[in-house]
Amino acid sequence: MDTPNTARRTEDIALDLLKFIASTTNVVKGSGSGTPGFSAASVAKPDDQVGQLLVLYTRCRKAVEDAL
Repeated sequence: MDTPNTARRTEDIALDLLKFIASTTNVVKGSGSGTPGFSAASVAKPDDQVGQLLVLYTRCRKAVEDAL
């Protein structure tokens, strides 16, 4: 069974992984500025962005736990 320190470490690593993936892939960025005439079909709503981040965090945490 995980100790509190191990669980916290897993959460921290998963959060760092989430930040890295989200920043490098622009997971939740809207189409604020881009090439004129070329924009995304739709801009994600804040609730959708939060949902995407929660799903991504869950996947990151599972990956970290599987790696340990």
